[in-house]
Amino acid sequence: MQDHHDQLDPAQASNLDRRRFLQLTGGVSAAIGLALLPGESARAAPRGGYPFTLGVASGDPAPDGFVLWTRLAPDPMDHTGGLPSKDFAVDWQVATDEAMTNVVRSGTALAPDALAHSVHVEVAGLDPRHEYFYRFRAGGELSPVGRTMTTPPPGAPLDELRFAFASCQKWDDGYYSAYRRMADEDLDLVIHLGDYIYEYGIGTTGGFRNVPIGEQFASETINLTRYRLQHALYRTDPDLQEAHRLFPWVVTWDDHEVENDYSGTDAEGPPYGNRFLKRRAAAYQAYYEHLPLRQSAMPSGMGMLLYRSITYGDLAEFSVLDTRQYRSGPPCGRGEQPRCPAALDPATTMTGPDQERWLLDELDGSTARWNVIAQQVMMGQLDHRIYYEGNEVFWQDAWDGFPAARARILQHVASRGIENPVVITGDWHSTFVNDLKIDFDDPDSATVATEFVGTSISSNGDGIVYGPYYGPMIPDNPHIKFFDGDRRGYVRCRVTPEQWETDLRMVSTVSRSDAPVETFASFVVENGVPGAQQV
Repeated sequence: MQDHHDQLDPAQASNLDRRRFLQLTGGVSAAIGLALLPGESARAAPRGGYPFTLGVASGDPAPDGFVLWTRLAPDPMDHTGGLPSKDFAVDWQVATDEAMTNVVRSGTALAPDALAHSVHVEVAGLDPRHEYFYRFRAGGELSPVGRTMTTPPPGAPLDELRFAFASCQKWDDGYYSAYRRMADEDLDLVIHLGDYIYEYGIGTTGGFRNVPIGEQFASETINLTRYRLQHALYRTDPDLQEAHRLFPWVVTWDDHEVENDYSGTDAEGPPYGNRFLKRRAAAYQAYYEHLPLRQSAMPSGMGMLLYRSITYGDLAEFSVLDTRQYRSGPPCGRGEQPRCPAALDPATTMTGPDQERWLLDELDGSTARWNVIAQQVMMGQLDHRIYYEGNEVFWQDAWDGFPAARARILQHVASRGIENPVVITGDWHSTFVNDLKIDFDDPDSATVATEFVGTSISSNGDGIVYGPYYGPMIPDNPHIKFFDGDRRGYVRCRVTPEQWETDLRMVSTVSRSDAPVETFASFVVENGVPGAQQV
């Protein structure tokens, strides 16, 4: 039998009676609390079973609130989530204590069938820089209690910010031991920089996890049904759920949420053209359904607005980029290629012109001590000449494939004197610490910003893949101050007005979920001095 979701046009679903959706899932009315739906109360799934199998999450914190998320799915391994094709109402509460005795906001939100019974509540009217707790109720069932925090008001003095960033969590490549250890950290925020899922099919033994899963995961993920199943499988992981439960997250995507190395409307492989756009729209919708995103990010037509800024008082401003949806097709071709004239064309873009203008305006208008660009692919240059008889060759999917676009941003940072620019990056399944320069070919060129590229949570597993290949390239790239190729983990940062501290937190293995973690290396960036120093 054909799944009814396969018949759903993603654009039509994303425009689901938008006014009603905004009224019932939070929106502006969350500030004053939501009334019960007329004639309804929150109720459990008719098929029975615990509805909160995918956990709870919060995200996009602001001085007066945040987004709360859950998805009703009594049977997450079924393409329907175990629910009939109808909308459900879900109660939510926010309290100042974990026991949920001092409730300060509450209401009822809609879990629409058209959005896989996901719930997105935008809570407002809370105190800044404050810890809160939250939970959901569907019928007689209560969700786990989540913990989250609001941010300080823009410009308010802030002495310290602690956050972690992560990326690349291929479920079947290993366990999320890194998230188990991240949950033990004292953090204000988690930033996820992409590859939250991978689109590839998964065998019935669950890859390196060696756990039985259904045959419904064997095919590559290309339609809304499969993207929902893939997200649900990933979200069943208890360590990922716990990291979401404990900290507010800010998320952005990379390529594997849709398809490997896609560029804007240009697919790496079939399907091409309008078929790819429909696939992309389905992927975008499933991404929204499974993450704590504001309604401003709700898919519209074939697209989804994901770039935005998050500010922490006078200390840090995060400009969160989307380097996939708007980029040009690879101007010099895919993979490792020499640089070509098309890459230097001012019209060739990584971010799209609107997002680029937005980024430069955000940097110009920031009054924060540290200005952070949170994005997906490595900005620092990595010349592959050692394998090409001394000829310059670059990986075209990273900023190396878009050197004119990169130069515009770095020149703007330098000419405007942007205070303490730091770029945080995912994607590479390896760790790099880079001095960012306008002219990477001149070792004496001034360093204008610092880049930290984090490794993967689990992707590539325990294999030795990138170290032997990229390691020999590092001497030809003296602006790369540190490289490690094949450890898994996350990056922990502590930011104060005078110093940025970065710790590379690496787990010993992803073959088991309880692997220990260690600080493999640490770096410091001093206020006013671009470039990281290992300590």
